[in-house]
Amino acid sequence: MGACQPNNSQLYIGIDGGGSKCRATIYTAEHQKLGTGVAGRANPLHGLEQTFLSITESTQLAIADAGLAPSTSQQLIAGIGLAGVNVSHYYQHIVNWQHPFKAMYLTTDLHTACIGAHNGEDGAVIITGTGSCGYAHVGDNTICLGGHGFALGDKGSGAWLGLKAVEHVLLALDGFACATSLTERLLSHFNALDAMGIVEQLAGQSSSAYAKLARSVLACAQEGDAVAISIVKEGAEYICKLARKLFAVNPSRFSMIGGLVEPLYPWLDEDVAKRISPALTPPEFGAFLFARKQFNTKA
Repeated sequence: MGACQPNNSQLYIGIDGGGSKCRATIYTAEHQKLGTGVAGRANPLHGLEQTFLSITESTQLAIADAGLAPSTSQQLIAGIGLAGVNVSHYYQHIVNWQHPFKAMYLTTDLHTACIGAHNGEDGAVIITGTGSCGYAHVGDNTICLGGHGFALGDKGSGAWLGLKAVEHVLLALDGFACATSLTERLLSHFNALDAMGIVEQLAGQSSSAYAKLARSVLACAQEGDAVAISIVKEGAEYICKLARKLFAVNPSRFSMIGGLVEPLYPWLDEDVAKRISPALTPPEFGAFLFARKQFNTKA
C-alpha cells in the first residue's frame, strides 16, 4: 500500500492464525488500515516453531505492504487470535515467546473472530474452515464450544469432511463399501490408482491436507452422490446444533466465518440459516480491537 505512518499515532497489528493460514493487518489507533500480509498456518497444535514463523512472516509482509521499515515490528502493539490456544499449555508457550513486538496480547481465534464479526459488540460466531468451533459473548455470559482439533473433533469442518470422505473411499477400494463418484473424484485428486496410493500421500499429513478435499465432497453432494450427501448432511446437522447452543444466551447478532460458509449454507436448517448476519469486520480487525482495549486498560 505504501502508506506513511501518521504522526504521533500508535500502530497496532491484528493477527488471525488458523490451520491453513496466518493473516496480519497493521492499523492506526484511528482504524486506518496500512498493510496486510499472509503466511502459512499458525495453529500451535501443528507445531510451535511453524506458528512463530508464520506470525513473524505475516508481520513482515504486512510491514512491507504498508511501506514501513522492517524494524517497525518493535513499535507495534500486537493482538493475536490463534487456533489451539484454548489448550492452556500452548497458550503459555505463546505468551512466553520472545516476540518481536512492543507488546503482545493473545487470545483464541474464536474470540477475535467474534469481536470482528460484531465490530466490538456482543454476539455469536461459528468458524467453519479447516476446523470448526462456536463462540458467544453476551454481557457476562460466554460460551465456547468445539475447537477440539483435528481427529478429536472439528465436526462439520473442511478437515472433517475430507477425513470422512477418505475413510469411506478407502473402505470402498478395499471392497467393504459401495464405490460412488466420490471414489473416482478422490482417486483423481491424488492421481492414485488404489487405496495405497491415497494412503501414501496422506500419511502423517495435517488437517489442512484433508480440508483441501472438502470442496470435492461438497461438489459430489451437489451432484447427488449419496455418500457425499450423507457426510455433508451430518456435518451441517452438527453446525446447526452448535448454533442453537449459542442461541441459548440470546445473542443480538450471529455470524459464520470461514471458507465453508457459502457452500454449507444450502445444507443448514432454516432456523439457523435465517439468523446469519454478515461479519462486519474481519478477525484480524477483531484482534486489533482486542489489543487496543488491553493496551489502553494497562496504560
